[in-house]
Amino acid sequence: MSRVDVTFLSAGTTCAAWHYTGQTSAFETEAGRPCVVMAHGFSGTRDAGLEGYAEGFAAAGFDVLLFDYRGFGGSQGAMRQHIDYRGQRADYHAAAAASRGLAGVDPDKIVLWGTSYSGGHVLNVAAHDQRIAAVLSLTPAVDGVPVLGMIIKSGGIGKVLALSGAGLRDRFGRPQMLPAVGPAGSSAVIAKDGALENFLAVAGPSWRNEVRARCTLDVALNRPVLGIRKITAPLLIQVGDNDTVVSTPAAVRAARKATAFSELRNYPVDHFDVYGDPWLSTILHDQIEFLSRRLGTSDQTQRNAS
Repeated sequence: MSRVDVTFLSAGTTCAAWHYTGQTSAFETEAGRPCVVMAHGFSGTRDAGLEGYAEGFAAAGFDVLLFDYRGFGGSQGAMRQHIDYRGQRADYHAAAAASRGLAGVDPDKIVLWGTSYSGGHVLNVAAHDQRIAAVLSLTPAVDGVPVLGMIIKSGGIGKVLALSGAGLRDRFGRPQMLPAVGPAGSSAVIAKDGALENFLAVAGPSWRNEVRARCTLDVALNRPVLGIRKITAPLLIQVGDNDTVVSTPAAVRAARKATAFSELRNYPVDHFDVYGDPWLSTILHDQIEFLSRRLGTSDQTQRNAS
């Protein structure tokens, strides 16, 4: 597997990434190969369950740019572990721009890939960059308002007040960290039995189970669904029917609102099931098949249809 370390700048901050080179010529044209730009969801780093997707895309003939947000993993950033959804969207824009300059990449075939929190980011980025060729949005957080409702339903209003209080203390007082993931009833932002064990099963050495508490103040403000009608690229939204972290009904409604070509696919999974087999292989297969139909040459499309 050909993978090299690269960096790019986002608002003056150096972001670290892995560049995978497509191993076959299946999708290559005279202009180059398509490139899938990827980053993780809430608190995630590039070594936390995404390598299987990146390697699968590369094996199929796509280049991949898999990066860490500013402040996470191998990327720089003065404020560590701060989930700033606006800043993370800007990092996606910068990563897409950087991918267009990679050797062998077709700059007009940049694919955005996101999961969970970043599944929402890619919708917003594609709405503002109409040069994007396709969007893959997996178990996405498309609207913070119903996610806030899910937190209230599972933990009560007391949970929201506790998270908000910690966020206010972090923003206006002394720095305060919260666990990103933990058991039900804990102080973690995602408090769900089994969630931490599932994440630890795929997490690499750069992942830290902590985030700046101020991110909790922005949950309901992050609403990428509001711009979905501005997306011009073909869109694949993949949802978990048993998802207890983000709102599947909101993602289904988002797919129906899209004015560009869109597909919705359902899987009988919970939120963290998508980072390991058997579901990783199934979901990856569907993503590659979608891209082969939407980006492939006419010869490829005919072969895939046969």
